Amino acid sequence: MAEQSFQLLLNGVPYEVKAKPFEFNDETRFSVSYNGSDEYVFTYDTNVGQYVSIGDDSDTIPSDLEVAIADRLYSLA
Repeated sequence: MAEQSFQLLLNGVPYEVKAKPFEFNDETRFSVSYNGSDEYVFTYDTNVGQYVSIGDDSDTIPSDLEVAIADRLYSLA
């Protein structure tokens, strides 16, 4: 799977999202950036049934953006 780019518009704010898949422990994870941000790692969480951002800075992503990115990643995987 190749790097994907997509646009989101949430609450009137445009986001240009780039997602690059990679394999880690036999699972697909995504390295994601938006609007030129640092990269965040998204992995599938079976407890919540969707992709979630992990790592120290994951709480800096707006929650509505994280959900929208997670929904899009699910459709790509």
